[in-house]
Amino acid sequence: VQLQASGGGRVQAGSSLRLSCKASGSIFRLNAVGWYRQSPGKERALVARIFSGTLILPTSTDYADSVKGRFTISRDNVKNMWYLQMNRLKPEDTAVYYCNADISTDGPYDYGKDYWGKGTLVTVSS
Repeated sequence: VQLQASGGGRVQAGSSLRLSCKASGSIFRLNAVGWYRQSPGKERALVARIFSGTLILPTSTDYADSVKGRFTISRDNVKNMWYLQMNRLKPEDTAVYYCNADISTDGPYDYGKDYWGKGTLVTVSS
């Protein structure tokens, strides 16, 4: 299984960017998927994640406090892709963004393993 992130770039503060991540390979099911970021001197931290949902529980999302109201995570289970729409970007959003996914590959009783993409750089200038 491989994850490929794209969409990073250099923008001005207040601008928007949309990150995409595509999972490829022998995938039975995408479980939770998300985005993390790491800026110089800091640890990698959760930005947003979205859970797969079940017949009983709907899909739910989780955001870092610093991005609530500005970023939106979404997913397309048919394409095995997920996205991070980032609006009103701030210089402090500058970081390498990594996509992450819990993926089941061995059928319905496989609870999944963690996979990471290589990261895409987002630079926000003031």
